[in-house]
Amino acid sequence: MQRSRWIGAGFLASTLVLTSCSSGPAGVDAKQDPKAPLELWTRTTPGGPGEQGALKLATAFEKKTGYKVKVTAIFDDFETKLQQRAAQKNLPDIVMNDVTQLGAMHSQGLLREIDLDKIKNSGQIIGQGLDSGKAVDGKQYGLPYSAQASALLIRKDWRQKLKLDTPRNWDDFAAMAKAFTTRDPDGDGKNNTAGLAAPLSTKRGYASWYFSNFLWAAGGDFITETGKGSGTYKPAATTKASVEAMQWFRDLGCKAKAIQPGAVTMDTPPTNETFEAGRTGMFVVGPYLLPRFDETLGKDKYEVVPMPKGPKDATVLAEGGSVYLMAGSANQAGQDAFAGFAVSAEGQKTGMEGETGYTVQLPVNKTVDITQVRPDPRWKTYAQAYQDSGRYAPSIPNWTPVRQATADTVNALMADCGLDTGAKLRELDKQLAEILKEQGIAAS
Repeated sequence: MQRSRWIGAGFLASTLVLTSCSSGPAGVDAKQDPKAPLELWTRTTPGGPGEQGALKLATAFEKKTGYKVKVTAIFDDFETKLQQRAAQKNLPDIVMNDVTQLGAMHSQGLLREIDLDKIKNSGQIIGQGLDSGKAVDGKQYGLPYSAQASALLIRKDWRQKLKLDTPRNWDDFAAMAKAFTTRDPDGDGKNNTAGLAAPLSTKRGYASWYFSNFLWAAGGDFITETGKGSGTYKPAATTKASVEAMQWFRDLGCKAKAIQPGAVTMDTPPTNETFEAGRTGMFVVGPYLLPRFDETLGKDKYEVVPMPKGPKDATVLAEGGSVYLMAGSANQAGQDAFAGFAVSAEGQKTGMEGETGYTVQLPVNKTVDITQVRPDPRWKTYAQAYQDSGRYAPSIPNWTPVRQATADTVNALMADCGLDTGAKLRELDKQLAEILKEQGIAAS
């Protein structure tokens, strides 16, 4: 199963010149034909399980509604190919892509606004999931079809050997990380374990992506909206909560030495390996690694628990995929119908079926009980974490530069323990202010 593309997805690189002030690149006033087949693009590897899952969902939709759907899976150069189709004024009808792509696609004029009154079952979507589909103008341009959120993986055998309880707060978390580092939890008599696995590379913003779970639980932020629905933002890296979260996390590495050696050069693949090879004892991550760790480490060796409560709450990063209804479609009724089916209880359950070829990791429909499809209680832990504590990155026009600037700072502070935390975060705030100004969303 693939990790969400909050990290990996690129944004459309250049600005499309729209030839009409009243239409998107494909024209929003296309003559309607409710029998026209729907072209669906999904950002996934052709021939892989993601494509199989999309085909299964499309087949169920066709059987339910009678609409016809052609599924195309594209991974390499997805954004470039979409841009080419936009220039031809011939966009696909539907795109299934990462939730973080909303800002870019909306700012390029590729999406049509979604009228929720025309989407069956839209009232059943979990609140933060529905909000993730709103652009900075407050209008709906995407609907989530799949979600994921972070939980804490713990080496259960290590915890039991050291007679530790599962952590309920950050003090417990830090104590466990230190114990796993210093008390030889694997019993080999060597000083070769670390408490926490953390991918803290600057590559594609990994350090920011991982740290956000701790930052938000402390009540901190990278940027913050000046008022709900205002569409304007200000830097927040130097707020008291943000500074304290950074210092606490930094102390795990610099003082307790409880994060794996070399973390600042690692993205997720080598970090995953530290956990499954028995070199780290805790890992904050989504559910996509469960099948892998069950096989390589053994299901009996580790456990999945909710993230312990931070100074504010237990907020964790939420990610996932969204359905986008593209501008210029000749079958808007079909677009609406597909979106409604994808978020319905039936569509969600269809999307979760199977061991590999599925489109839905965690359901976004609040009427769906994940245990009806996946009885493994660990999935319920993840689903509950999403419902209760999941938070998406904001849908600004381009999240990439925010993600990269914050990752560079987190990485620098974790790599050089002699740096001044406050000074580096003040530098970051200045960078963020410029980024927000460039995107036209800076608070006055």
